[in-house]
Amino acid sequence: MAPTHVLRCCQRGLAWIPVIFIALVVCWSYYAYVVELCIFTIPSIGEKIVYLIYFHLSFIMFVWSYWKTIFTKPANPSKEFCLPKAEKERYEKEERPESQQEILWRAASSLPLYTRTGAGAIRYCDRCQVIKPDRCHHCSACDMCVLKMDHHCPWVNNCVGFSNYKFFILFLAYSLVYCLFIAATVLQYFIKFWTNELPDTHAKFHVLFLFFVAAMFCISILSLFSYHLWLVGKNRSTIEAFRAPVFRTGSDKNGFSLGFRKNIVQVFGDQKKYWLLPIFTSQGDGLTFPTKLVNADAEQATVTLHPEPNKSETITVSMESES
Repeated sequence: MAPTHVLRCCQRGLAWIPVIFIALVVCWSYYAYVVELCIFTIPSIGEKIVYLIYFHLSFIMFVWSYWKTIFTKPANPSKEFCLPKAEKERYEKEERPESQQEILWRAASSLPLYTRTGAGAIRYCDRCQVIKPDRCHHCSACDMCVLKMDHHCPWVNNCVGFSNYKFFILFLAYSLVYCLFIAATVLQYFIKFWTNELPDTHAKFHVLFLFFVAAMFCISILSLFSYHLWLVGKNRSTIEAFRAPVFRTGSDKNGFSLGFRKNIVQVFGDQKKYWLLPIFTSQGDGLTFPTKLVNADAEQATVTLHPEPNKSETITVSMESES
């Protein structure tokens, strides 16, 4: 137990290295831009003031959203998704998968569940011992089930899911704005560096690296930000983009899509004045989601379903597995 505990502590410590690296780069960029560029390099007072105002606005929003993404705890399934004590004991004693599934089907009959495993079975996490709500997945890095899990991001050392997905999108947006602003305002002094028009001081090397680092991060962040905007517009998580959720009627990559506008509102909320602020405004509780079933069968004739606790659909037990 002791070596395992020590190993786990080491893993948790090492997981903070990417975050510390980003923090150091941001601290250096702040010093290089404010002190070396604005104070020692830019001659115009008016230009200094304008640059510093806009720089600090983008810096504050970037740090705020980054902080919220890192330190917002991932949301987990509620107690109603845990098996009752008696059912849990029966489940653990059963050796046959068919009998275990019968126990899960009975427990899930009162839960608002629409998604299944690829074989049509109830999604159950043996590690957390909980029936997984729709769009919930187990994160091996965090060692927990995360509601509407998108992915585990090493750059924030946290799982990105229902509780912090909006913060993650804003973190990408404001980091892109931060890097673009630095690259755009440093460009003229970067050109002066190559034409030997800058004073021969150590500040010119900060100017050089500021532009290179900002441009490099711009390229990498832009591609990731564009991809996640596409996911938001489709109402998909990264996991669902690679593996379509399975409903009773089969897999459907557009099963949770409600249309572009409603998909945006699902993540950012219905009050536009809060969209650009790293404040939680996402709709729902992370346990249930409005579902658009494209290929509806006779039992799922309603196009849009709004599952509510204790108002679940009738579940038919089927132990047939896919070939």
